[in-house]
Amino acid sequence: MLRSETVARDGKADPAQDLVKRRQMLTKKELKRVKKKVLALLEKAHIALTDKEKENIEITDLGLGQIERIGLQVITYINTNRYCAKEMVLLPNQTCPEHKHPDHDGQRGKEETFRCKYGKVYLFVEGEENERHVDPPDKEYFTVFHEIVLTPGEQYTIPPNTLHWFKAGEEGAVISEFSSHSEDATDIFTDPRVVRTSAVKSEG
Repeated sequence: MLRSETVARDGKADPAQDLVKRRQMLTKKELKRVKKKVLALLEKAHIALTDKEKENIEITDLGLGQIERIGLQVITYINTNRYCAKEMVLLPNQTCPEHKHPDHDGQRGKEETFRCKYGKVYLFVEGEENERHVDPPDKEYFTVFHEIVLTPGEQYTIPPNTLHWFKAGEEGAVISEFSSHSEDATDIFTDPRVVRTSAVKSEG
């Protein structure tokens, strides 16, 4: 996990400057490497994309600087005030950290259905802890451990305002997401260091 901070003139940590530093972590070389892996996984899932969609794949390390362990890759097909459709790609053993989609501005939080298209997805939601097949990247910022295992063709719907996190198996995973309107800026992550808006386009 990233633990470095930028120090201001008064000797205290400067969160604003540290945020800028974290957003610049993914180099062009890293983006190119990750994008190649993402396209390979999408091909295995038999998902066809236009050239424009390939250019606009969002790749994020969530500001934590460990893209192979913690991060997410997203292709957004449509996102209107009423509904949203995406493909989410996880690299082998990659984890999307714990978060929830809360109510905001008088609107209910996002309700989403995950449908596995390739690989195996280990989805954790609120509820009674059961036997789990994978562990989180660290224990400090993961609090829900009711595991649901999704294989190709299986799906699960996550209600609004529900803590959840998910991890791919050893082959990586491709997940189709169908949801109500998606507004990433309102997501609440358990790990306060996460920067959801650090996603960058994978152009080139």
